[in-house]
Amino acid sequence: MAFPERFSNLPDYAFPRLRKLLDSHAPGGEPISMTIGEPRHAMPDFVGPILAANLAGFGVYPPNDGTPELLTVISGWIARRYGIEVARDRLMVLNGTREGLFNATIALCPEQKNGRRPTVLIPNPFYQVYAVAALTLGAEPVYVPATAATGFLPDYASLPRDVLDRAAIAFICSPANPQGAVAPSEYLADLLALAEKHDFRVFADECYSEIWREAPPPGLIQVAQAVGADPERVAIFHSLSKRSNLPGLRSGFVAAGPQSMLRIRQLRAFAGAPLPLPLQKVAEACWQDEGHVAASRALYHEKFADAAQVFAGIQGFQLPDGGFFLWLPVEDGEAAALKLWRETGVRVLPGAYLSRDAAGGNPGTGYIRVALVAPRQETQRGLTQLRDCLYD
Repeated sequence: MAFPERFSNLPDYAFPRLRKLLDSHAPGGEPISMTIGEPRHAMPDFVGPILAANLAGFGVYPPNDGTPELLTVISGWIARRYGIEVARDRLMVLNGTREGLFNATIALCPEQKNGRRPTVLIPNPFYQVYAVAALTLGAEPVYVPATAATGFLPDYASLPRDVLDRAAIAFICSPANPQGAVAPSEYLADLLALAEKHDFRVFADECYSEIWREAPPPGLIQVAQAVGADPERVAIFHSLSKRSNLPGLRSGFVAAGPQSMLRIRQLRAFAGAPLPLPLQKVAEACWQDEGHVAASRALYHEKFADAAQVFAGIQGFQLPDGGFFLWLPVEDGEAAALKLWRETGVRVLPGAYLSRDAAGGNPGTGYIRVALVAPRQETQRGLTQLRDCLYD
């Protein structure tokens, strides 16, 4: 039986690869998982009561695009966070950002661009759904290094004109996963100008936007309005997974131009999975409350401070501007992850598993990603063991 060739060069997902690397070896101590970006701070205390009060909602089909009440609340949050008004017809509720990123690519990427195979521009390292969405369409994924030399943000303007003229979509993640770099307003404005010049859309994955160290990251939609960009050129994706410590709620949203949203909603009507009504009620409360977000962010600040103390003097170490990962330099990420597991029981993710081999090599090879999601004491212990194992 034949299978699609377009997926033939796709590597295994990061976590099955990690299990193959580590699970045949015994841990060298009490296991500490610092791999997956699954928040472990307390969820808001209002989640249970709201869910219990709305259980009857599981007995009806939910509206495909989101309830009017939830869309209104999300519009209000955007207004408070970014100072701009976004009408409900430019919003759609998602089952997490991964679903939205994939389906929006399917809905908005053309089969051809200027009569040729379109390109999809992807930062390298990256969230793997970007590449899978491009390959599903038969588009050409172009992996653009996001390294220390470029401030851990992709330099799309450096690409050849031919690649840019075929570009249909450029992805940007800010704060970046895994490096934690925040794209400043100037970077986003330049990217929008490049998109206008070469006629492509910009998809901004902003699911870490509420976890920051010094200042709230600017949003693409905010910058787009400030520079007068075409609303159809922009789509942003947000989630409650990181913001509200609710990865299992699977609730987020996409905001885009009116015509773009018509296409995204049309695809969702046939192929999507709308969020159950009780979960939409919980999401309403989450987007309206900032107290639990600030409390969670304060816990990350404590762990950032601990990390700065533990890794003081380590060459190449720097705290992220946002998100909750450390992107730590090592000689070889796979070798470091295996050594760390076998000698201490601390489990981290090799950076190469989040990147692709491209011209110049794999930009994640010399890094490990370390998630600061566990309680503070456990995180301190893991970071200290990591330092003593790999850097002393």
